[in-house]
Amino acid sequence: MATFLATFYMEKLKAIVRQVGPGLLFASMAIGTSHLVLSTKAGAAYGFIMIVPILLANLLKYPFFEFGVRYTNATKSTLIEGYHKLGKGYLWFYAFITLISVFTILAALYIVTAGLLSNLLELNHIATSTIALYLFLFVSVLLVIGKYRLLEISLKWLVSLLFMALLLTTILVLKKGPVVEMEHVFGSFVFDGPSVLFLISLMGWMPTAVEASGWVSMWSIEKMNTSKEAFTLKTSLQEFNIGYAITSVLAVFFLIIGCYTLYGTSTELSSNSAIFAHQLVNLFTTHLGNWAYLLIAIAAFATMFSTCMTAHDAVSRVSLDVLKKLFPKSKIPVNPNSFGYLVFLLALINWIVINAFGANMGSLVALATFVSFVFAPIIGWMNLKAVTTKELNSEQRPKLWLRILAYVGIIFLSAFAIYYCWLVWFMA
Repeated sequence: MATFLATFYMEKLKAIVRQVGPGLLFASMAIGTSHLVLSTKAGAAYGFIMIVPILLANLLKYPFFEFGVRYTNATKSTLIEGYHKLGKGYLWFYAFITLISVFTILAALYIVTAGLLSNLLELNHIATSTIALYLFLFVSVLLVIGKYRLLEISLKWLVSLLFMALLLTTILVLKKGPVVEMEHVFGSFVFDGPSVLFLISLMGWMPTAVEASGWVSMWSIEKMNTSKEAFTLKTSLQEFNIGYAITSVLAVFFLIIGCYTLYGTSTELSSNSAIFAHQLVNLFTTHLGNWAYLLIAIAAFATMFSTCMTAHDAVSRVSLDVLKKLFPKSKIPVNPNSFGYLVFLLALINWIVINAFGANMGSLVALATFVSFVFAPIIGWMNLKAVTTKELNSEQRPKLWLRILAYVGIIFLSAFAIYYCWLVWFMA
């Protein structure tokens, strides 16, 4: 009996590992700016109290991302197609959100990655925008040549490397203890203008933007098309849940590192990408030793590099899918080469944005996260509506507890968004 059970569960585990893909890509994409930049800053500036909004954002946004995987597995079509079936107005709204993402998210990610690469290779004599240009070109070539399969294979190693490095660092940080008295580590939060703006940025991209549920849906379809495995709803959700759990745990790791090493000191994390990269790597080496500097610098760069790849791939796929559905009779060329053209076009657009904003990543992140946060409840409601239509049978639709959690998330995010808009109007 024991042998039978061991064999049974081993086969189930192997099935999940073979189907690893969308959930891992989600984890890789989410670990970027929201974790590496915002979680670390949250702990450094406000203390351990910021674990509350981090965990709350991960919990309340979970249904919206899960619905993307659920809808795709049940209908064998993308969530964008689901919006289209709900009505063209829904699709136009998502197209509007995607358009804003095109001009903000990639630029924000690449400028951070360029700073990390500059720190790693000591390229201080080269402008950050120039490094970003080379990254845009390199990633674009990789995406066009390697496509989805390259993403999936490479990220299995990159995410594993980062997780182990962060786990080790977090253990050492906890063992050494905080730089201030333990009773002061919890910190405090004052609802003033700057603090609320930061909180919006943190929750807007924690674990990532809600519109990324459409990205996960696109990856799920791509996984189905490139794999010979049979996909069940249960196994697909298990695979996604693993990736989602990794993003939540890593967010807490970064918060602890920022809190225990910087909170209560006079050190302020810079908004300049190159300086921030140097500060970030030093946080790790302070507790691991100088011998680990190169390892951590490579791991941090690999994290952001993989995030750039996944986001660049996703925005290109989603943009192409939206264009095809909005303008089915247009003369816009839609063929196997269209993805490649769009990848390079997005690279050019976002490099121009980077030059317009300069090396200050704070403005880019603030703009992108503002849009993500304010419109998050609307996207969440659209996802809920898509998975509760007659297109899905009763077994495929989300359970009552998940629907309730989705409504709670919509209400909470809506109230917070209204408060934020009122605050901005009052401050103006």
